[in-house]
Amino acid sequence: MKNRFAFQPRYFLFWLLFFGLGRAMFLGYQHASTAHLSLRTLLGTFGYGLRLDASAAAYVCMLPFLFFVIGSLLPRLPLQGLIRAYSAAISLVLASLITADLELYRTWGFRLDDTPLQYLNSPQEMAASAGSAPVGLLLGLLLGLLASSWWLYNKIVEPLAVLPTWFGRGRAALAGLLYVALLVVPLRGGTQQIPVNQSDVYFSHVAFANHAAMNAPWNMMSALVLRAEEQPIQPLMPDSTARRLVAGLYPRAVGAPALPDSSASILADARPNVLFIILESFTGKLVGSVGGEKGVTPNLDSLARTGVLFTNIYAAGDRSQKGLVALLSGYPNQPTTSIIKFPRKTEHLPHLCRSLAAAGYRSHYYYGGELAFANMKSYLQTAGYEQFTERADFAAADQNSKWGAHDGVLFNRMLSDLKRQPQPFFVTAFTLSSHEPFEVPMKRKFPGTTEADLFRNSVYYTDYTLGQFLQKAQKEPWYAHTLLVLVADHGHQQPHDSPNQSPEKFRIPLLLAGGALRPEVRGRVVSTIGSQTDVAATLLRQLNLPATSFAWSRDLLAPHPTSFAYYCFNNGFGTVAPAGTISFDNVNRQVWEQSSPGLAPQLQLGKAMEQVSLEDFARK
Repeated sequence: MKNRFAFQPRYFLFWLLFFGLGRAMFLGYQHASTAHLSLRTLLGTFGYGLRLDASAAAYVCMLPFLFFVIGSLLPRLPLQGLIRAYSAAISLVLASLITADLELYRTWGFRLDDTPLQYLNSPQEMAASAGSAPVGLLLGLLLGLLASSWWLYNKIVEPLAVLPTWFGRGRAALAGLLYVALLVVPLRGGTQQIPVNQSDVYFSHVAFANHAAMNAPWNMMSALVLRAEEQPIQPLMPDSTARRLVAGLYPRAVGAPALPDSSASILADARPNVLFIILESFTGKLVGSVGGEKGVTPNLDSLARTGVLFTNIYAAGDRSQKGLVALLSGYPNQPTTSIIKFPRKTEHLPHLCRSLAAAGYRSHYYYGGELAFANMKSYLQTAGYEQFTERADFAAADQNSKWGAHDGVLFNRMLSDLKRQPQPFFVTAFTLSSHEPFEVPMKRKFPGTTEADLFRNSVYYTDYTLGQFLQKAQKEPWYAHTLLVLVADHGHQQPHDSPNQSPEKFRIPLLLAGGALRPEVRGRVVSTIGSQTDVAATLLRQLNLPATSFAWSRDLLAPHPTSFAYYCFNNGFGTVAPAGTISFDNVNRQVWEQSSPGLAPQLQLGKAMEQVSLEDFARK
């Protein structure tokens, strides 16, 4: 007889095997793509997919585990029959979703999410979409999955042993409750700081392998939750008007012809290495060279005197994951969500790594924290980075209490690795020490314990370690042929507690430096107002590479560029232009604040940017 208290682990195991069967069926159905996977990658789809499978299993097990606790206290409750009926119903629902996903993936190329629900109001289109599906085969697979799972259920789970007479019902309920509590671990994907998401199963450069590792029902529920968080914004003007206004700034975004690129080269090398350093929270308020406080970033300010400095650049959003997409894909942010949450959408974005790889660049991404944070890994894996270095690759002693490895440790690892990095390279590094809680391993430069003081010290520390890194890097052979791109991921409300919509919160530094610059351009200052999204096209044009796929990015070094920046905050947007700044609240559809009167045309352009970019986001 099976042990009664092994029932809950056995029940959890059954659902793990159920989802494993579903993945095997998916791989078999997509046999043409599966045939191109190596055995190691094929096994990886099961190994890496286990975390999402366990999370999905934990959600499914929650109610039966509670039934088990109640059944321990109420002996007349038909516990075995209740759990069996629940399992049969859930099996039917999940098996139907898994089976539908087989053909949807073959047709659409992405795993099941909330997209099919968009057809509920148009059953004729739904029927047309399903018209070519092999209904007989799919029905057979559905019945086969149900039969196999029911056999597994009877083999692994049942029968439910009776409670021994010597074991008290209170103790039995307490033991069952312990298993309920333990479900929290697989439910969130482990004990790590960041809950499990799609990034945790992105392990391969082959997109199909990453897709196969996903759990279709989990992915659908995740999409529904994310979709529920979205707050659709009503159109602010006719579409034709919005597209006409956007065409003046980003013509490719609306399919309009663009002017030919004709910016002068600032590079001495045709194919320099590119070292792209993203500085966490480096607000312009603390960078002296762009008009901020003096003495907080002396190394960055010193480097600016030998580089090309952009003094009027604004972050596209206010979160790291939003800045990442804006910088590396040249894509605008969304005011109530972030495209990086939707791997299916980010797979359609252009990416600097992919563009440079086509030109022969080798790539590596460095981050001292967890790449699973905010779904960054799925985005970066899809981008095609060849190597990743993240938190797990650093010793625990080199990490702070929350986020990961200190920036000094990160830069030292990069310095060591770059000696062996094949050239030309595209290496991206993302710092983190200047993120809350601002813990840094050095004596405080600025006294005080306020948030602003701690933030200044953390920025100073990152700047100091950056200076140490550059001092050593300049002695390496690769540095003379390297272009440095230094830019912040977003700004910060500190110091001075800038309001959420304030343009000062979004103003950030952008600096091009390094040995690959022409001598005559060193020390140049560019005052054009621009956005994070413009960095991608500016870089690609300097490398003489096509930037046409970066429709929301423009060359800031082109002759006579339009000075304008658009940024998003929570359910609103702001714009910056020579005439002034203005912000708009989407909730009450009114101007939040403006620096001067007469900014109606600028506000209209901001509304058009929001409307057209959100339409583009919805289409992805």
